[in-house]
Amino acid sequence: QVQLVESGGGLVQAGGSLRLSCAASGRAFSIYNMDWFRQAPGKEREFVAGINWSGGNTRYSDSVKGRFTISRDNAKNTVYLQMDSLKPEDTAVYHCNTNPPAKGYWGQGTQVTVSS
Repeated sequence: QVQLVESGGGLVQAGGSLRLSCAASGRAFSIYNMDWFRQAPGKEREFVAGINWSGGNTRYSDSVKGRFTISRDNAKNTVYLQMDSLKPEDTAVYHCNTNPPAKGYWGQGTQVTVSS
């Protein structure tokens, strides 16, 4: 069993940056591939970025490629999402989960609001 807690969201102007964290409790975090997702009001949850268990492989949605960077520190049981050059369309609640996502692992997420 893994519990995930997201943090680091906030209000930022367009062009700004934020760094999100996803802290995991429970054992064996380092064996999981991890993803970041986001859900904007009135829209379905969408994939944002993913990282494999070792951190050696990453992938991104086309909408964030070149602006966001996913990383992890297995010693700290934490996955990060560095978000640069933020746009108003990045406004959403951001969640992390395992890959494939586990229904019981969805946390509260962290709100990111980008003003124009």
